[in-house]
Amino acid sequence: MLNGVPLIRHTIRALLSEPRVAKVVVVLSPEDTDWHEGCLPDNATDRVHVVRCGGATRADSVINGINWLLEKPNVDSNDWVLVHDAARPCLSPTQIDALLTELSDDPVGGLLAIPVADTVKRANGEARVDGTVDRRPLWLAQTPQMFRLQLLARALSTVDPALATDESSAVEALGLQPKLVAGSLSNLKVTYPQDLPLASAILHSTITL
Repeated sequence: MLNGVPLIRHTIRALLSEPRVAKVVVVLSPEDTDWHEGCLPDNATDRVHVVRCGGATRADSVINGINWLLEKPNVDSNDWVLVHDAARPCLSPTQIDALLTELSDDPVGGLLAIPVADTVKRANGEARVDGTVDRRPLWLAQTPQMFRLQLLARALSTVDPALATDESSAVEALGLQPKLVAGSLSNLKVTYPQDLPLASAILHSTITL
């Protein structure tokens, strides 16, 4: 729960705020028992589709969702798809707009990301510093990650699912170079319990339920 409602409700609402997003596909495990109608925001329409085709890995779930989309008569293999973590409820309209605008004519696609700001240390097996890594070319990947359906399906079908920690890495395995679009620290991924108060503060600072 986040600000009194399921966290995923905020995430879906963020995607629905962008009119250029034609469909929001929520990919669930077939055994999921936690989903209920309260997970949908008040403005949910027929743009939201809940599909119980999740797989054993992230890559499996994404490709199953893509295959579901490709079976629809009004979906083209060259359509763009944005893959977004349900655990990133603070995605802003500004961030979605930046991604869609910068990648609209891109031949590959890309992702939201932020340059690494902290000094990065490389550790040895004894948790001692083994060197300082040059942070200048380093970025932290976020979501959404945006690629054309056909390209992403091919990438995810080719790469080892255990190695595809995100969609960009699968596309990179094809020898392509996705574009990095500047994101924001506010696009927080809720991973630990202590992340919830921060996500709550971010949401309260930008929107009203």
